[in-house]
Amino acid sequence: MKKRSRLRDGIEYLVAHLLLGLLARLPYRLAEAAARAVMCALVIAVPGLRRRALRNLELAMPELEPAARRRIVRGMFRSLARMAVVFARLPRLDRTNISRWIRYEGFEHFQRALARGRGVLFAAAHLGNWELSAYAHGLLAGPMDIVVRPLDNPLLDRLVARRRTLCGNRLIPKREAARAVLKALRANRAVGILIDQNAAPSEGVFVDFFGLKACAGAAFARLAARSGATVIPGFALWSETEGRYILRFYPPVELSGDVREDTQRLHSLLESVIRQHPEQWLWIHRRWKTRPPGEPPLY
Repeated sequence: MKKRSRLRDGIEYLVAHLLLGLLARLPYRLAEAAARAVMCALVIAVPGLRRRALRNLELAMPELEPAARRRIVRGMFRSLARMAVVFARLPRLDRTNISRWIRYEGFEHFQRALARGRGVLFAAAHLGNWELSAYAHGLLAGPMDIVVRPLDNPLLDRLVARRRTLCGNRLIPKREAARAVLKALRANRAVGILIDQNAAPSEGVFVDFFGLKACAGAAFARLAARSGATVIPGFALWSETEGRYILRFYPPVELSGDVREDTQRLHSLLESVIRQHPEQWLWIHRRWKTRPPGEPPLY
């Protein structure tokens, strides 16, 4: 990996710091408009993001007309803009005002899982507002552990980490996370892991995802089998009707102990939720980058 310059790190940090400050201070409507403008500028500056999202939709939903795919991509960038506004305001959120931004649905699944005493593994994804979901749960139900990949820019990484932990949540670096995750589960804590990213062949198994073979990380299923923790899919999905997010916990997923079978079960559920809310998933990720042996690249 090419070494990053301190100047680049500093500029990126300054821009992010100023932007978050602006979004935190503006009235909500103006902040959302400003965030959308930033997203538009980003699309213009990095046109590959939009092309990649459209390519992913072409692969995943070939039945859609091009105009429908473009609408989903526009909705995705609006979702990211909304997420940026909320992230900027995390330091202001507490138990007294968090309900303005999010509410629970299916919280009883978590309560019953915690009562088992074996810990809870949240199967999360880059769907809806994954930052707010963990933050709100930390405020309302108690601190949880989150497995994260540190950002390449150490200044930005510290900025993001500070905000993520203001509610008491603990961060577990993704590399060599297994020991820390198992320790948290043995203490009957909740651990959130994003399961929807592309994995290298050495780290994953191939599952069917939107009718295509996708390499998915196998660590989640292995941790679940080893710990005996209850696995609960959970996503913070935006509701236009309510004007806030709904942190929806789904019924626990019964796992067999077979890594590929369990990983497939989780991704089948994730696919069904994404199909219901396609504009809220992060389509700019090269999800189908790793191909089975002998298959040509898709990007």
